[in-house]
Amino acid sequence: MPSLTTLLTATRGRNRLDWTDWLSYAYLLLGLILMFGPVLWLVLSSFKSAAAFKVNIRDRAPVREFQVAFGNYTEIFEKFSFGTYLWNSVFITVVATLITLLFNAMAAFALSKYRFRGRDAVFLIIISTLMIPPTIILVPNFLVVSELGLLNSLWGVIWPAVATPTGVFLLRQYMLTIPDELIEAARMDHASEWRIFWRIILPLSAPALAVLAIFSVMWRWNDFLWPLIVLSRTEKFTLQLALNAFQGELTTQWHYLLAMTVITLLPITFVFSFLQRHITTGIAASGVK
Repeated sequence: MPSLTTLLTATRGRNRLDWTDWLSYAYLLLGLILMFGPVLWLVLSSFKSAAAFKVNIRDRAPVREFQVAFGNYTEIFEKFSFGTYLWNSVFITVVATLITLLFNAMAAFALSKYRFRGRDAVFLIIISTLMIPPTIILVPNFLVVSELGLLNSLWGVIWPAVATPTGVFLLRQYMLTIPDELIEAARMDHASEWRIFWRIILPLSAPALAVLAIFSVMWRWNDFLWPLIVLSRTEKFTLQLALNAFQGELTTQWHYLLAMTVITLLPITFVFSFLQRHITTGIAASGVK
């Protein structure tokens, strides 16, 4: 398999760049600027002091001294309960992702490997829920969570969306590619259904599970509306709600807001970098096979 360097340096012409090569490099450069330009601006701006955001453009004056405001990252731990917000977000994301993977995998296993009347109808009903806008079910979900006494609880944020139609569809399509002979052989060896699911189906479905894990982490980590509805106590806020707290009615603490935004981007970046090699495999196998 060719390396990334070989792909980037490959040309159509032997001794000189063809016009298609120039067009390809220009297209890649434009995409690179559009994708990483805002992120680079965000990171650089997060090291600016508070005065850089408060000076009126008409009152600006040349500055001969260059300073990097590292205090934007250290002061948020002292002036705000950043550790509490971080723990709430990590707890919701990790627990919700694990439960989502388990529930969706169990549903997909039943819909792909068991034969029962109404199986296709159940699958169609699950898929049809994708056409329901999330805002329509906010009130019913809130009433259910309120009746269960889960308001101002992290579990109230976790439970309503642990089973997703996207996850069921993705995992079911992938599990259909697993040979039924493996399951029949395990049953002949007197393996229980749970053992078959845990020791055979889940390991073979690792690429699809990795893709769903990335989606679930992104959904949970970046979720703002549902935690805003369920959580009203400050000590239960997630990072996304805490970011909104930096914006006041009259002033906005941009230096803290940008620094905190950079920190919130790091977990998503690490998760994507760790699991990105499974994305193509999982999506291709689920959609094509």
